[in-house]
Amino acid sequence: MEQFDKISIEEVSKKDMLMILQALEYTGENTKIDAFLSLKENILKQLCSLAETSEEEFIGYLEK
Repeated sequence: MEQFDKISIEEVSKKDMLMILQALEYTGENTKIDAFLSLKENILKQLCSLAETSEEEFIGYLEK
C-alpha cells in the first residue's frame, strides 16, 4: 500500500461535504468529544480559505 500524508477532496459533492460537517458537529456536541468539533472547524477553515469567503457564506453555498 502506498503511503500518503494528505487526501484530496475534489470529488466530494457539496451535499456530501455539508453532511460531513454537520455529522462532525452533531457528534461533537452529543458525545462531548472536542476532537470532532475541532476537525469540523479545521476542515471548514481550510475550505473557506480556498474559497476566499466567510464560514457563513460557505455554509450557505453548500446548502444551495
